[in-house]
Amino acid sequence: MPGTPPTRFVYLGPEGTFAEQALRTVPAAEHGTRTPARSVGEALDSVRAGDADAALVPLENSIGGAVGVTLDEMAEGEPLVITREVILPVEFVLAARPGTALASVRSVAAHPQASTQCRGWLRDHLPDAAVVDVLSNGAAAAGAAAGEYDAAICAPIGAARHRLTVLADKIADHPDAVTRFALVSRPGPPPPPTGDDVTSLAIYIAHDRVGALLSVLMELAVRGVNLTRIESRPTGEALGRYVFFLDCTGHVADVRLGEALQGLRRVCAEVRFLGSYPRHRWSPAERPVPAPPGLSDADYADAAAWLARLRAGELS
Repeated sequence: MPGTPPTRFVYLGPEGTFAEQALRTVPAAEHGTRTPARSVGEALDSVRAGDADAALVPLENSIGGAVGVTLDEMAEGEPLVITREVILPVEFVLAARPGTALASVRSVAAHPQASTQCRGWLRDHLPDAAVVDVLSNGAAAAGAAAGEYDAAICAPIGAARHRLTVLADKIADHPDAVTRFALVSRPGPPPPPTGDDVTSLAIYIAHDRVGALLSVLMELAVRGVNLTRIESRPTGEALGRYVFFLDCTGHVADVRLGEALQGLRRVCAEVRFLGSYPRHRWSPAERPVPAPPGLSDADYADAAAWLARLRAGELS
């Protein structure tokens, strides 16, 4: 039912991963049910089928880039919308069973992306240890707890979940790395505008038209809508056919973004609205970047009122 707060949550599992850690920052999820899914597709299909109210899935990583499977799933099938974004610092730890000394570690379980992000630390501190690929950070922690491996690279929540001792924390080579997650629900009224929002879109351009992508960008630029992310993914139809994913500043209820969406509807083969939602803030003190002069909502309202006066025969 639109407007009803979600109580049944699903996330990309297994337990003890960054996805679970990110979901637990959502207040409603702390009081609802949290069920791990085996894949992004399974998580989103649970929402589509009505078995869950919302799914938390990874959208992009500051080191690895966009999560292609999430973009593909959002562009295809029954529509879903993003209602919230969660940006989580990626802080890997090296964890092992209690009593394990760092010098005795000969095997380390890690998801390939985790070991890649910790390559420098492993080279400097465990040059002789064998790194074994596993399916997830949670699986790495579980394997270390079961004694299959001497240690695991995992999320702090995974070490705590499996009662492992942290041998070293913040071992990633890029200490400022973050992962952006999206909380996805079935279509309904978007959260009200906050004045600091993000709108996500998937657009299909007309491939037989010269300058098609430029015309898309111009619809945003001339209205002062800031494009914060653009990604392309193949549609699977033919070589050279792509769907573009855009993140823009603003809310669908805003005048300038609304005009931009109307423009995109005119010039694109298809536009899929993926949601308007509050931008993640690291602290309440953060403020949105103001629109350039002449391109704020107030400027648009003033221009519309001026045009209305002209049409009414008032020349002031």
